[in-house]
Amino acid sequence: MNESINTGEKFREQYRLVADFSGNEPVVTDLERFRTRYLASAIGDLLFQEDRVARKMSFELIRSAFQQSGAWSESIDPLYRAIGKGEVGGFTVPAINIRGLTFETARAVFRAIRSIEGGPVIFELAKSEIGYTGQRPMEYAGLIMAAAFQEKVQGPVFIQGDHYQVNASRYREAPEKEIEDLKYLIQESLDAGYGNIDIDASTLVRLEPEDLREQQRENGRVTAQLTHFIRQISTGAGREKNHPVSVGGEIGEVGKENSTPAELEAFMEVYQEHLARLGQREEGISKISVQTGTSHGGVPLADGSIKKVALDFAALEALSRLARERYRMGGAVQHGASTLPEEMFDQFPKVGTLEIHLATGFQNLLLDHPLFPKELYQKSVAYLKEAHKKEWKEGETEEQFVYKNRKRIFGPFKKDLSLLPEKAVKEIMQSMEERFILIFKKLGLSGTRSVIDRYFPGGE
Repeated sequence: MNESINTGEKFREQYRLVADFSGNEPVVTDLERFRTRYLASAIGDLLFQEDRVARKMSFELIRSAFQQSGAWSESIDPLYRAIGKGEVGGFTVPAINIRGLTFETARAVFRAIRSIEGGPVIFELAKSEIGYTGQRPMEYAGLIMAAAFQEKVQGPVFIQGDHYQVNASRYREAPEKEIEDLKYLIQESLDAGYGNIDIDASTLVRLEPEDLREQQRENGRVTAQLTHFIRQISTGAGREKNHPVSVGGEIGEVGKENSTPAELEAFMEVYQEHLARLGQREEGISKISVQTGTSHGGVPLADGSIKKVALDFAALEALSRLARERYRMGGAVQHGASTLPEEMFDQFPKVGTLEIHLATGFQNLLLDHPLFPKELYQKSVAYLKEAHKKEWKEGETEEQFVYKNRKRIFGPFKKDLSLLPEKAVKEIMQSMEERFILIFKKLGLSGTRSVIDRYFPGGE
């Protein structure tokens, strides 16, 4: 405890010229000086300080600067409800998972969306990614807020917990503990400023019963239970505009059989029944994740290339329409899309896809970039072959194994990534920004800033 007190005192002394520490949380008093001379140090403390007190204080400093600069962490729920009512549409919202160089990549996202006068974009991190990227919710949210502050963003910033997934085997062994662990993660995420949580209990779907309601029963029940928990704890939740947390559900595990309208109907019947039993009067989920032919990261072939995907756009369109017209949700969510061919992206808004999740394609752009240090990449591959050799499946080539597992290098090599040459980072981020612009345009986001101003007044 004394060591933490001493560390806290040193931290206060380090930032005393730009912050007031007299209250419960520090308040930045000189935004421009903090941005130009202290932000890099605060990010370093957030990433690498071993003392939890100093790490928490660095987050609070960043959040203070972020909020005072005219930005706020927000729920996208009002927009999704408006889409469900048919008030607005014609675009698909990108939800981007950032596994490494999070601050730099988020800056590229903000620059890209601003360059096309675009509106909604979500920053997200999956439950599984928390482990292998070494980013807890406070760190991830803090880095997104720091990027928004650095880029002088005005208005709402959407941060999302992606695939907050029930582990089926652990649930079978100790269901109460598995749910409590998820509740703890949800609470941690909301405390860090997340405004959006995607619940994934699709792992509990049972295909043995013929009745679809029975197949979806545990999925619907657990999703309702966690929705109710979120509604109970999130009144206020530190979000300035106080909109309800956007909650998503899922009916088809990504990479499995394609979802059908009948499955969505069965899930919603069970889900709504359990919400009613819990006495919840507030809104339920605002979107539904489905499976229409993709897989996370794509399917690597023996030579390391990615297998072509036969994506069922007709199913996606039918599911989105049903979600909107019958259940007043914003629509269906497509996962595992970042490695799809470019010509597919403009199809998503045409079929009414609400949200699309993008991760591995941007990871690949970083790791395969000509300026990514070859020595570091070789070092990380050697690490994978040793630390994760048990996951090297029989019959897999080295290219397949490395492709499927290299997402696991971001946590162990976080420090190495932070030390990449400035020239390399600049050029990699330029390539990243160009890719974001291309995809955002295809998703129909050009000129949609007015949508943000309409449903989230208070920004620029």
